Amino acid sequence: MKFFLDSANLKEIKEASDLGLLDGVTTNPSLVAKENKQKDFKSTIKQICKIAKGPVSAEVISTDFESMKKEALILSKIDKNVVIKLPMTIDGIKATKFLSKKKIPVNVTLIFSASQALIAAKAGAAYVSPFVGRLDDISSNGMNLISEISDIFINYGFATEILVASIRNPIHIVDSARLGADVATLPFKVLLQLFKHPLTDIGLDNFLKDWNKK
Repeated sequence: MKFFLDSANLKEIKEASDLGLLDGVTTNPSLVAKENKQKDFKSTIKQICKIAKGPVSAEVISTDFESMKKEALILSKIDKNVVIKLPMTIDGIKATKFLSKKKIPVNVTLIFSASQALIAAKAGAAYVSPFVGRLDDISSNGMNLISEISDIFINYGFATEILVASIRNPIHIVDSARLGADVATLPFKVLLQLFKHPLTDIGLDNFLKDWNKK
């Protein structure tokens, strides 16, 4: 499974890269706004691409087909690793088809059903982003969606990758990996949580205590 960092924070992205675990980055308007980078969006994406050395999702803020196309073509020229992030809407799918014909990779975001993922894959999306955490928030089971999408993509041989988003904890990552998801995009704090286990800390502490015994 590939690990993408869900962040527009350059320091976090650099730290994840230094760990040797960074396969790519996803951003969205909320993450960019959190860093106050709206005015420097293109510059920020360029800097992220220099650090990440892998796919970097840059999301359009337009909502109609023609504006999406124009914005996406501009963003795609920032760096060869830019992936255009489009919403799961009728106009978003039309733009996905247009861009995929031009060999510009697209990440269709805000996926909440298997039918939406199927439509995005048929339109040529490079990635679909099902939001497991948000489904869990409304008492649905996000992992059921990952399972359904995985079955459908295997059945029909879609090359579209399942990029699990809205990850809230390490269990989401492990369950997604077991179900065959291709990518997990996770906040930096969740990436760090993957390292942690109380028995590891206790074991290391005991080793050091034994070593230092006189």
